Amino acid sequence: MLDDLLARLKVMPEADRKAVLGAAKALDTAWCPNPGPQTEAFFCEADELFYGGQAGGGKTDLGVGLALTNHKRTLILRRINKDAVKIVPRIEEVLGHRNGYNGQLQRWRMGDRQIDIAGCEQESDKQRFKGDPHDLIVFDEGTDFLESQYRFIIGWNRSTDPQQRCRVVVTSNPPTTADGLWVIRYWAPWLDPTHQNPAKPGELRWFTTINGEDMEVDGPGPHVIEGEPDPVMARSRTFLPASLADNPDLSRTNYASVLASLPEELRRAYRDGDFSVGLRDGDFQVIPTAWIDAAMRRWTPQQPENVAMTAIGLDVAPGGIDNNVIAPRFGGWYPHPIVWKGEDKDGSAIAGKVVQHRRDNCPVVVDLGGGWGGNALVRMKENGVAVRPFNGVEMTSAKTRDGKLRFANKRAEGYWRFREALDPDQEGGSSVALPPDPELKAELAASTWSLTRQGILLEPKSDIKKRIGHSPDKADAVVMCLSEGNAAVRRHMNSLGRAPQVITNRKGRR
Repeated sequence: MLDDLLARLKVMPEADRKAVLGAAKALDTAWCPNPGPQTEAFFCEADELFYGGQAGGGKTDLGVGLALTNHKRTLILRRINKDAVKIVPRIEEVLGHRNGYNGQLQRWRMGDRQIDIAGCEQESDKQRFKGDPHDLIVFDEGTDFLESQYRFIIGWNRSTDPQQRCRVVVTSNPPTTADGLWVIRYWAPWLDPTHQNPAKPGELRWFTTINGEDMEVDGPGPHVIEGEPDPVMARSRTFLPASLADNPDLSRTNYASVLASLPEELRRAYRDGDFSVGLRDGDFQVIPTAWIDAAMRRWTPQQPENVAMTAIGLDVAPGGIDNNVIAPRFGGWYPHPIVWKGEDKDGSAIAGKVVQHRRDNCPVVVDLGGGWGGNALVRMKENGVAVRPFNGVEMTSAKTRDGKLRFANKRAEGYWRFREALDPDQEGGSSVALPPDPELKAELAASTWSLTRQGILLEPKSDIKKRIGHSPDKADAVVMCLSEGNAAVRRHMNSLGRAPQVITNRKGRR
């Protein structure tokens, strides 16, 4: 192993080699970054670095090494506290002792250096770190965390020492549950294959918040933002892939064979570092992730020929970080939803936006949850547009397709009908085709259900919002457009004295 490290050091650029050796000398321990991606991550200039991909790439060691060499106050987090304390033996192994470690506080003190190790199991546990500054914050196995936890905790990534660099490092494999899909949106230029302006590994991109939404900007700034009293500085992000082959500590062991024996979806995530991998469904997940993936694979950019616009789903946002969403469909084929910020509550303007995209006199299903869509519904109705209100808390007498279970309300019925429409085992299979959109996938996969005395009940939307970091606006619009949209089509056609025709099968599709 030593010979391998020395060989790698010889081929490194002179400046990097000197920096690595200097860091190792300053530490006076056996730790230094492995040549290759770990060294690149060690010296990365990004304010927020995602270092991950394959299992065994030295991700945890990167956080430990940075804490022991470059930073004075470090917070190393894992989602579960009993997992976080497993990092302690590795620090002890590097140092060769436990001097300065307080097991009760899970804190290491070495002169002016402090390392805090903690868990953040519940969403509300993020409050424990409020006002506690750290110049290095490491989210180890970062996709286990909720986006709301990440955004809140990094608010205290700071130092009173002007010479001390501050940074956030996320080390992780690809997400294997819907709760972790936020990282694909947060680091979209590197991880989202549909991103319009992809970035190379290690390339710095700059982001700031405008009207509650992350926006990519040109350089660190300062940037003049409307509504902000002073110019603001942007923060940089990047992603660097980690691989088992780059870690000499594990690459010569049988760890590769261990990864090869995992189930396929986990093998693709942990061994191959595949960020497009299928997810493991959570308990009582309403819509299986595999069914969503199949619907997105069926999608083609071309609108099906000879199929009229069947219906539109409209989700009106109350403002803040939530979005207004228009989701049309043509039979079972959905184009990309039309999305814009929800700060405009002018019902006439929203109605005009819908009419702009409406085709073939199709009915419009308007979400009245919270009352935000009421004005738009009235304006469209006054102008002769066929509209159908949707209120998720309303009671319903409907049952599941097999007739065995009832629904607690319309929202549960809507999502379950969408689940039934995606079921590949139904006669003829599913014809629903969804655009490849990681955010839509995360939202559709997020909902869970329970069986109550009233029937199938979905978890509160507020709980989903906490887990995925935003309201499931796209999913709500898409779901309404299918389930309630079918009823709207029948009602509209009957009002015209024509036989109702709701196209959801493959007939008429290219």
